[in-house]
Amino acid sequence: MSGMWYECKVKYRKTDDTGTQKVTTEAFLVDALSYTEAESRINEEMKAYISEEFKITNIKVANYAEIHPFENTDRWFKSRVSLMAYDEESGKERKSNMYLLIQANDVKEAFDNTVEVMKGTMGNYTIPAISESPIMDVFPYFSGEEGELEQMEMFNALKASKPENTAVETEDAMEFDAEVVAESY
Repeated sequence: MSGMWYECKVKYRKTDDTGTQKVTTEAFLVDALSYTEAESRINEEMKAYISEEFKITNIKVANYAEIHPFENTDRWFKSRVSLMAYDEESGKERKSNMYLLIQANDVKEAFDNTVEVMKGTMGNYTIPAISESPIMDVFPYFSGEEGELEQMEMFNALKASKPENTAVETEDAMEFDAEVVAESY
């Protein structure tokens, strides 16, 4: 999945199993290019799920390196993966942490899914922590459905395009004395 993920907290009135309504705040993850687009996208997505009014209380850049959905799962887990690297100059082993958002049904399955995702990794790594994430749902920019093909092509075309040189040569209609101009340089 792609680069910049934003965690959006949405406050709304939710009806629980007993039929009572209570105000709740839930976190959602949105793939976007900017805070403005993240706000627009979360508004769009929430309108499809929530018929009453809702309020976006917070938007922040999420610190996930990768997002990995798995089929037949319903919860999201944050996996901390420590990559091991050997620093030849100092002769010491160095750790760098990255966070993966893994979909699973429980912690054990989240661990197994993390190992599955890291299977192709060339270096050594450890998984020091896995915890359940407050993320309720993830909204990627493109889900890969057939109807979104045109939108994806348009996005890729915009991304690949370069701004054209729009400088237009204009003729200076002002007259200057050539000697005065030469003296000023």
